[in-house]
Amino acid sequence: MGRRLERLTLDSLEELPQRCRECVFWELDPVRRVQARGHEEAQKQAWLSHALREWGSVGQVLHVDDEYAGHVIWAPAVLVPGANGFATAPVSPDAILLVTMWVEPRYRGAGLGRVMIQSMAKELIRRGGIRAVEAFADTRGRAGSCTIPADFLLAVGFATHRAHVTHPRMRMDLRSTISWRGELEAALERLVPRRRPHPVVRPAPRALSRRRSAHRTG
Repeated sequence: MGRRLERLTLDSLEELPQRCRECVFWELDPVRRVQARGHEEAQKQAWLSHALREWGSVGQVLHVDDEYAGHVIWAPAVLVPGANGFATAPVSPDAILLVTMWVEPRYRGAGLGRVMIQSMAKELIRRGGIRAVEAFADTRGRAGSCTIPADFLLAVGFATHRAHVTHPRMRMDLRSTISWRGELEAALERLVPRRRPHPVVRPAPRALSRRRSAHRTG
């Protein structure tokens, strides 16, 4: 089963489920959300274009056998005004916000969510200057919510940074993920198996010697 992670682009945005392409909960403040009704997908595209231009990569898309299987989106808090509506806001100034993550139901339970989180962490470490990732969690564990279940975040390395009954702000220190690197490389190796070159068959030394001898006598 071939699997790969690719950066979120305007082209790959089209692969996301319609409800995800039309969700602008994070990208717009409440007033602009009302104004954007009926044009949410265009607003999502405009937001992604602006984020890619102003900040760089803000997400990844997971494929299994060339089919969409899930995605993860992150961004600086300044690019996601929807985050200001949470009681546990604002996001820490040294952190990037994990906005949302989705794994298609038929692919759940295989550890793909963890792989996407670790891959995000690796990309942010490589970028430099970012100390942590934060997320507004959902303690109710509701499927299809704009926020990520708190239990999942706890399982992949986040800890509660500011408590709340339903939407605690959780944090993962990127320095602590350095110890993940071996685990991440192994996970990515399973996700995208490397192609091994075909072995080069060389003649045995004795056979090579006989060939040279025959050449001299001929």
